[in-house]
Amino acid sequence: MKVLFYLFLLINLASCGTRKSIKHVPEVQKYSLEIPKVNKINDSTFSFNQNYLTKNKQQLWELYIKGNPLQLGYNNGALTQSLMQKQENIFFSKVEGFVPSKFKQNLLRGFLKWYNRKMYLNVREDYQAELYGLSKYSSDKYDFIAPKYLRNLYLHGAHDIGHAMQDLAMVGCTSLAVWNENTEDGDLLIGRNFDFYVGDEFAENKLVEFVAPEEGIPYMSVSWPGMIGVVSGMNKEGITVTINAGKSKIPLTAKTPISLVTREILQYATTIDEAISIAKKRKVFVSESILVGSANDKNAVIIEVSPDNFGVYSVQNSAKIFCTNHFQSEAYKNDKRNQKQIAESHSEYRYEKLQQLLAQNKKLNPEKMAAVLRDQSGLKDEKIGYGNEKAINQLLAHHAVIFSPQKKLVWVSSNPYQLGEFVCYDLNEIFSDKRLKRGEFSKSDLNIAKDPFLDSQEFKDFKEYKKLSSQIEDAIDDKEKMLSDEFIMHYQSLNPDFWLVYDQAGRYYFNKKAFSKAKREFAKAATKEITTVLDRNNIEKYLRKIRKKEN
Repeated sequence: MKVLFYLFLLINLASCGTRKSIKHVPEVQKYSLEIPKVNKINDSTFSFNQNYLTKNKQQLWELYIKGNPLQLGYNNGALTQSLMQKQENIFFSKVEGFVPSKFKQNLLRGFLKWYNRKMYLNVREDYQAELYGLSKYSSDKYDFIAPKYLRNLYLHGAHDIGHAMQDLAMVGCTSLAVWNENTEDGDLLIGRNFDFYVGDEFAENKLVEFVAPEEGIPYMSVSWPGMIGVVSGMNKEGITVTINAGKSKIPLTAKTPISLVTREILQYATTIDEAISIAKKRKVFVSESILVGSANDKNAVIIEVSPDNFGVYSVQNSAKIFCTNHFQSEAYKNDKRNQKQIAESHSEYRYEKLQQLLAQNKKLNPEKMAAVLRDQSGLKDEKIGYGNEKAINQLLAHHAVIFSPQKKLVWVSSNPYQLGEFVCYDLNEIFSDKRLKRGEFSKSDLNIAKDPFLDSQEFKDFKEYKKLSSQIEDAIDDKEKMLSDEFIMHYQSLNPDFWLVYDQAGRYYFNKKAFSKAKREFAKAATKEITTVLDRNNIEKYLRKIRKKEN
């Protein structure tokens, strides 16, 4: 009876609080619009006026769009429609996989409408107009979730909502900036891994966007089709932004998605002070670090935002700054969530690893920066297993990017993860007539070669390990499903230094009541570099349960 009452209450809350937001449509009449007529040049190149979409030989999609906010949205949607709809399909089928029950899906839809009810009040009117144009090319398939425009708006808060609800357990981004004595030429150099993982399929169609808005500064951004926010990007003035999640409390309502705050910084800031001013005036609903680099300042800082606090971390008497997933500014010195994040997560470990890598790699250049971003070892070069979240390269990055703000150069990784060739782009050329004369976007002579690890037996083993992981996870959950000891030993041999292969074997044997085998596996796991304090505590909990059963 209680459960029914709470469900009834939730559905009523959803309907009462969401009427205005569901009916909201942005004012777009003031913008001139030419409905795009896309010209298909070949299977991977499309154009409309001076707007283009093409796929390069490294399999990165490159998009160039220009115009007023509404026109930008239409141009983006018309050129990327099939890619955007595919991305939407991947994302929502993942949600269906997590929540298979139709009844629970209906409750989730009601909750999301209620949770996002104030988002439109916190998003700039011009970005709403752009999203409105983009949404005209969304799929009809998901109209049952929300109307197209609102669905696109909600999707821009998906990163933040996932962060708020799960504390981004699957994300551990790393970024760093170096300059003066720490770079080969003394110029500012920035590198970042965006470790946002929604499956390999989600990362297949990476999109490198070059946007020339009617108002503001032209900029580039790396993300996925259907995204107008920025997770990694640089503008023509040499301002760069990258975002790293921090420890967050669960907010009661969605406000400004962080990717739209960083988009605004790129479009309107020319200095660090201007970037800080923009970030300060926006209400966010999760905790996030924004590493901002600036060619004009020849410096970098970390802007640390959360729903009820704001700080800026800058370094004194140093020419390097590191950002993992905890806050460093004075404003968060006594923040209990942040202290817990440092003590219990893998954030501090990666921070220390960056310090060691910088001590080993003096005077970074783009190639050395790529090597730092691709590093898979633990502290003191210890082997900690492939895919360990304590590594800088966790073998799950959606993308990695390297920025040289003073030269206006950017390098974007190609699949898989940050292991493929880094493709170089020159923003001075792209936002000029030179791009049209050259007929291509990239500066291929400045590309950074793929990681030799791609051709190794270890990488082949890692790919097989990933495939077999799902089989062992299924067998852990399904009491009827049996695996042979030989299967488990082979699985562990594919990634022998990784604690998780022993933990999974331990849980499998425990659920099958083979307690002596489970004990052996958990004991092995305990000797490895375990990702978090919570993971270590869980292993110890299993070992205590086994000891009780033995007595």
